[in-house]
Amino acid sequence: MKTWLKVGVSSVLAVSMAAGCAQQGEEAAQDGAAGSGKAKFSVSMRTLAFNHVEKSPNINEDKWVKKLEEMTNTDLDIVLVPHKEFEQKMIQMFATNDIPDVVQGSGGVSGKEMAGSVQAGVFLPLDDLLQKHGQNLLKKIPKEAWQKETYQGKIYAIPEFLSNPSRRATAVRMDLLEKTGLPVPKTVDEYLNVLRKFKELGVEQPYQGRENFKYADTFFGAYDVFPYLSMFTEQGGEIVPKFFNTENMTKALQTYKTMFDEGLISKEFATINPTVYKNNILSGKAGMWSMNANEVLQWEKQLQASVPSAKVELIPSPVGPDGKSGYYLYNSVTRAWFINKNAKNPEAIIKFYDWMLSDEAEKFFTFGIEGENYKTVDGRIDYKSPTDPQGVDEERYRQAFLWMVQDTTYNKGTLSLTEPGKKLMGIYDTMLAKEGRDGIQFEPRLEAFAKNPDIAPESDYAAPVVLQHMVKMVYGKEPISDWPKVIEEWKSKGGSEVLKEATEKFNKKDPAVTISMPRR
Repeated sequence: MKTWLKVGVSSVLAVSMAAGCAQQGEEAAQDGAAGSGKAKFSVSMRTLAFNHVEKSPNINEDKWVKKLEEMTNTDLDIVLVPHKEFEQKMIQMFATNDIPDVVQGSGGVSGKEMAGSVQAGVFLPLDDLLQKHGQNLLKKIPKEAWQKETYQGKIYAIPEFLSNPSRRATAVRMDLLEKTGLPVPKTVDEYLNVLRKFKELGVEQPYQGRENFKYADTFFGAYDVFPYLSMFTEQGGEIVPKFFNTENMTKALQTYKTMFDEGLISKEFATINPTVYKNNILSGKAGMWSMNANEVLQWEKQLQASVPSAKVELIPSPVGPDGKSGYYLYNSVTRAWFINKNAKNPEAIIKFYDWMLSDEAEKFFTFGIEGENYKTVDGRIDYKSPTDPQGVDEERYRQAFLWMVQDTTYNKGTLSLTEPGKKLMGIYDTMLAKEGRDGIQFEPRLEAFAKNPDIAPESDYAAPVVLQHMVKMVYGKEPISDWPKVIEEWKSKGGSEVLKEATEKFNKKDPAVTISMPRR
């Protein structure tokens, strides 16, 4: 398994990327010619902070990888890219021309992590290959997902997709809520009252905070002021970020300050990393949090290892002044697979990913190995999901990491086997289908953002210049009434150029730019 050295790379000139690819491709061809009859190729994969992946001594010797190779007649060389350093490591990969046969991106062709590589000609256009070898892919992947992987009329990646973009939800310890005697909260004020009761019960973290407000942004959603990349709106004849709504942003920040002042959120929330965040929840310290809805049953099982009486349920997110609610709507693509133009066997690679959407693949990734993980009784699958933390991690790895192309909304196979699973599917199809905040989006991202990273937001956290003031205001270091000054600072550091570019492209309907309107 390859590893990448830590070196500082501040930028990458995309036009230089292709130069070193030929040699790498020739070496891959020589490796693949070793007469096994198997299709041999390398593939980079972000670890996604999965325990089973990050704790593996050698992922290429993992039993599930070996079984996957057996079923697909392939010889995989998986190159793991650390979750926390993904963008940095990707840029380094392109800078050193150490590019695998298949590269995982996080979304579309113009993602920050792709460093302009698609535009520089590093990867193959896939249209003809898909027509010949990828009919499952073409039939089952929605049009919106393919559009994210299209550049100048050509498809450059195979997307893992999301049919329901409302993926995040508000989770609550229902056993604790029942102890309070309160009903399921609906409004922001009702939510705060529940958190106060949790504190009275001795819950250490009534609302589980996290750094950058990531997976801790419930109340920004209520007021429709997510300060994220896809959150633009029309205001006064301009296309502006939603955090320009001073009235609602002030209300959202005041909500968090109230929580901070009353001890309803940790005093250290701004430094709580993803590991501590999850450990707090699974050890029973948290009463309410935000999470990806598809993981709720697995998290509940892991939590019950520490607190056997714990019950976790997803509830409607707090409703804002406009009567709407929810978290930001996800991109229609969760992962994407780009094929190096110098890969020896692109046809076999396409067939490999096409198999991912077959019935055989669905059974393997969902249930595992017959006789070991499940049995068939009278033509029906008899499968019991693991309940121990290690087993849950392994199941999640097989179903969500190794299954590279699927509809990641939820795993229908396992959910349909149990009543809690059927209930979760119902939540997706009813509650979550009605929730979610969206905005005007530009693909590729606006060029003005590249000139000053300090003003550039990401898909689910604010730009540094904005975020620092959000945190200071919640901590009481700055008055919330100064929010208009934050807007002016953002504009002075390059934001005015962002507004100009966004408004011009929106009004001109620039054909080189994909402009997506709000979905809800």
